[in-house]
Amino acid sequence: MDVMGDKATLFETGRFVQPSSREDTETPDETGEIADEAAEELRQRLAAEAGDVEAMSVLGAMLLRRGDLDGAEPHLRAATAAGDRAAANNLGVLLHQRGYADEAAGWWRIAAVAGSTAAAHALGRHHRERGDEPAAEYWLRQSAEQGHTLGAYALADLLEHRGDAGAGQWMRVAAERGHREAAYRLARALDRDAAREADGDNGVQTPEEAEQWYRQAAARGHRRAALHLGTILERRGELKEAGRWYLTSAKDGEARAACALGFLLRDAGDTENAAVWWLRAAQDGDGNAANALGALHAERGETQTAERWYRAAMDAGDVNGAYNLGLLCAEQGRTPQAEQWYRRAAYAGHREAANALAILLLRGGDETGAEPWFSKAAEAGSVDAAFNLGILHAGRGEEQAALRWYERAAAAGHTEAALQVGMARLREGDEQEAERHLRCAAGGGSAEAAYRLATVLDARRPPEPAHELGEPVHRRSECEEWYERAAHQGHRRAQVRVGMLAAARGDVVEAARWYREAAEAGSRNGAFNLGLLLAREGSEPEAAVWWQRAADAGHGRAALRLALVYARRGELAEGQRWADRAVSLGPASVAERAERLRDALRQELSA
Repeated sequence: MDVMGDKATLFETGRFVQPSSREDTETPDETGEIADEAAEELRQRLAAEAGDVEAMSVLGAMLLRRGDLDGAEPHLRAATAAGDRAAANNLGVLLHQRGYADEAAGWWRIAAVAGSTAAAHALGRHHRERGDEPAAEYWLRQSAEQGHTLGAYALADLLEHRGDAGAGQWMRVAAERGHREAAYRLARALDRDAAREADGDNGVQTPEEAEQWYRQAAARGHRRAALHLGTILERRGELKEAGRWYLTSAKDGEARAACALGFLLRDAGDTENAAVWWLRAAQDGDGNAANALGALHAERGETQTAERWYRAAMDAGDVNGAYNLGLLCAEQGRTPQAEQWYRRAAYAGHREAANALAILLLRGGDETGAEPWFSKAAEAGSVDAAFNLGILHAGRGEEQAALRWYERAAAAGHTEAALQVGMARLREGDEQEAERHLRCAAGGGSAEAAYRLATVLDARRPPEPAHELGEPVHRRSECEEWYERAAHQGHRRAQVRVGMLAAARGDVVEAARWYREAAEAGSRNGAFNLGLLLAREGSEPEAAVWWQRAADAGHGRAALRLALVYARRGELAEGQRWADRAVSLGPASVAERAERLRDALRQELSA
């Protein structure tokens, strides 16, 4: 008889779970099941009419499960009067559904004292709803200790609410007995414990045990567990399985899972289906999905639709909506509106909006208004704002204040800030710290940092060892690798240096390639060196073209070379003109030689 009592338990909602309504047209299998149920009900009814107490209890439970309270009550009362504890429990369920909570509790107490774990659970829930926690704990513990799953979960929930250390033990018991919400909450608790042990490190991994409980809860249909499991798998790179769990959760109505599924599809190149899931999530009030839809329409140039979705995100409480509206207005040149939206987001604590607002004010000439917003954003953790504060102080000549902000941004991984710190340390003579920061910046993709790091390493490089037969042996050094990295990124001085190293090796073709690339990008040293290389190869007319380009850009040695070329050709006036140019450009050694050449050409012309 206990079996019927367990089946008629009050579930987590506090209401007996009603079967879903059937369609008018049923499948043959459903029809067969209904026929079987009808036959069983008839058999129990006949036995109950013959005075069978167990049949009365079973028939009452069947009618109660179907929602026929009027039909169930007399059978349950009759069975209860005959001492059936399952009937007493189910009678309590029936009365609770009718709204007679106190009378229901009376019957649950009778059933619980008789040993019904389901009734003990229901009675515990009743006392908790009334605020009588000691009585609630007593009956829930009775239920839990006798193996009732819902009792174990309800006891864990009560103890957790009170901050009792024993909550975790009972939550685990309920989870091990198959309670999906308990499995989910146990996984969340394990996750939180791991995060605390990692001291707030955002990169902390979900413990393996937590993942197992998420998986168990998700397999039993817990949509938030499926969402978390999908997140874990996506973070691990198992995108196909992550997508399956996101889909499961999204179909069960979890908006965040629908949003996450949309991002997964977008990253896979399927923007059309991504938009479908984002729309579904946004309509369910997910601000992140609304922002994603706004960004999608903005990319397509559909700015009005984008603005509508950004506003929807904002209405859903997502402050990113206001920030994105600011970005949209700024891109359209609507500066006053952009400032308005940035301010709204910044006042709500959006650090990147505060940084964007400060930039907007600074561009408008309001440095006084910009600085507090940069500070607010930086203090909230915006790396870009910290770097911008460094630029602001450097522009005022406040080098130490600038360096402090650069160091803060560099510590958070900002490439350009690391470059600025490295350069400052070089000026101070702290080569070791300079190298450390330059390596960080160069590793982050800064061509200037790669070049400056190469120059530091180059200055330490020992002379090339000689081969035993007197032939130089070239070993590729680290500084050359950094020069080349910077050169490939378009750094003109690095390109010239790589060309010089190639020329030193005797690789004329490689040297010419790098000199030409630098010269075409505007490097006067590249143009001058390319001219030297061409002249040595016997192409003086072409060399003169590059020297002229270098001289026009202010290269004194190139101007001197041109003066010598024209002097040799007999074009003395042109030679004198370039010699004058070389004198004015310098440096001193070049100016001295150019002056002697100019005087000689002048005498030749006046002879």
